[in-house]
Amino acid sequence: MGAPLIVARALAKSYRTAAGEVPVLTGVDLEVGEGEMIAVVGASGVGKSTLLHVLGTLDRPDAGELEVAGEDVLNLAGSRLCAFRNRTLGFVFQFHHLLPEFSALENVALPLLVARRPVEEAHARARALLAELGLGERADHRPGALSGGEQQRVAVARALAASPRALLADEPTGNLDRATGQRLHDVLHALNRERGLTVVVVTHNEELAAGCDRTLRLEGGRLLPA
Repeated sequence: MGAPLIVARALAKSYRTAAGEVPVLTGVDLEVGEGEMIAVVGASGVGKSTLLHVLGTLDRPDAGELEVAGEDVLNLAGSRLCAFRNRTLGFVFQFHHLLPEFSALENVALPLLVARRPVEEAHARARALLAELGLGERADHRPGALSGGEQQRVAVARALAASPRALLADEPTGNLDRATGQRLHDVLHALNRERGLTVVVVTHNEELAAGCDRTLRLEGGRLLPA
């Protein structure tokens, strides 16, 4: 494991409901090393997605400290936070969230275009990533013409477009059949082993978790060894 890339200390997060305040994270401590692949498991509704969103700067904790790539991200806001997130972190969710009117190539290129990279450069990068993930011949197809597994691989390619230092994946195989999910597992493990990409994956899949460097269980608002 390399030097810590993500460092969280005493993260706390609650949500207000009609029934009152519901604590979700009650003191999460975590270090993720550069090039490490870790799995976070736990019962449904325990707060795994919330934790991933906080680590990925998509949501703010109520208390605690969070450093990503040496940056105190809780002191960033607005365009500075967006720019940091876009160049440092990639996200894959259970549902691919591809834009249906765009081709696979255009979906993958979008983060680069948002970052004001030249169209030719963005499309070349997107085409190379799709080819690497076995989708070179599907680049011009829209999501509706792709299988579920292909759509998720397009989502992975999109997450990699800006060359992030970490990939955060929230139940990436939860909407796939076993065989298709296994192929996506292989993609994630290959990215970690061959590229040295740091990966944090929330999963119910025991096989995916077993292949990670560490597995942690979120329980009672805290992370414990699984």
